[in-house]
Formats: sequence, C-alpha cells, structure tokens
Amino acid sequence: MVIYGVALLSFCMLVGVLVGDLLGQMMQVEANVGGVGIAMLLLLLLSNLGGKEAALSPITEKGLGFWSAMYIPIVVAMAARQNVAEALSGGWMAIVAGVAAVAASFAMIPVLAHFGREPRDDS
Repeated sequence: MVIYGVALLSFCMLVGVLVGDLLGQMMQVEANVGGVGIAMLLLLLLSNLGGKEAALSPITEKGLGFWSAMYIPIVVAMAARQNVAEALSGGWMAIVAGVAAVAASFAMIPVLAHFGREPRDDS
C-alpha cells in the first residue's frame, strides 16, 4: 500500500530533521545541518532494505517503490525551505561550496557510468 511509503517518508524526514538539528547544536550553529541529506540517505537505505528481509505483499512493495522513486523531488522540496539568501549574505564560502559540490557531482558521472556498463564480449 502507498500509505506505507508515506509512513516511511515521514519517518525519514523526522529523523533527518532531528539529527540535523542535533548536529547544528553540537556545532553551535542555529540551523539544521544536513537534515535533508540525512533524510534522503535514510529513505534510500530503508526502502532498499525493506522488501528483501520483510515478507511484504506485492502491493506494499509497490507503495514503497513509488516513494523510493519520488525521493529526488521530495528532497528538492525539503531543501527549498532552507534560507539561501541568508547563506549567500554570509560570504563567498556558500557559493564556493555550492560550485564545488556541483563540479564534484559532474566529475563523478563518468565514474558511476562505468560501473553500470555490462562487460563487452569482443570474441
């Protein structure tokens, strides 16, 4: 059922926000540090673990699969509530970190694409 996927998503979001707030307090920053990313990783981890070890009905697996496929737009929506204008007014570090993250992501595309290829049989 799709409701299990919604429950999984909300659990991951709550845990991610809680852990991100705790990280912010530990770093003495009045902000959520990495909560969105933690929620996304937790959603990926739990949605991929669930079907193999728990004997779920096919419709339940479809519900979990649906929300597993929806994680990117959900994470974008969760990240949209972050205060970008405030981060940019803090200095160049936010811009440098953003550009570095995008450049590193683009650099990893060929590496990840290499793992997805099947070996060639040239005989």
